[in-house]
Amino acid sequence: MQTWFEVKVKYVKIDQDGREKKVSESYLVDAVSFTDAETRTIQQMQQIIRGEFHIDNIKKSNIIEIFPAESGEYWYKARIAIVTIDEKAGKEKKVNNYFLVAADDFKEAFQRLEEGLSYILVPYNTTSMALSPIVDVFPYFSEDQQPQEVPPHLKPVEQVHESTEDLMASEQFEESDAEEGDFDDDPPIADGETDEDPNA
Repeated sequence: MQTWFEVKVKYVKIDQDGREKKVSESYLVDAVSFTDAETRTIQQMQQIIRGEFHIDNIKKSNIIEIFPAESGEYWYKARIAIVTIDEKAGKEKKVNNYFLVAADDFKEAFQRLEEGLSYILVPYNTTSMALSPIVDVFPYFSEDQQPQEVPPHLKPVEQVHESTEDLMASEQFEESDAEEGDFDDDPPIADGETDEDPNA
């Protein structure tokens, strides 16, 4: 299960009029610890922000899953009440879960949420949905999982395997046509020894 951290970043932003203003933005980061969340956020911010910035706050988020979309301009936070049965008490129990949905408006967010939750087989209710202050989400995927480029002096394993097969099939590895008797299978004779059979 993913652990999401909400990280607040402060920096000086230049608006469309060229004026500078201090802003505080929140980002959702998939990380294994607070230190990892800080490190990953700094790496991402260095690609986005020109100039200085600092991490103002890091806290664990109660969001358990996100539903991203390429066309989603905003992030909406939804609260879902899932109905379960408490076998010991014999009563229904509602458990709240929180999701983040990328969408252009509230209606689209609700539709994408319903599609994303289609795997849930137990009854649930969407108890709230609101525009989130989250600016962007940094999950562990895409560039984090892309393989590193192969250095120019090395070849990918697939190419090495193909080259080996081609080489094995070439004439360099064909069996020799030498006639029998061209090679002596007897071990070499050491100095001072004779080739006579001592048992003869």
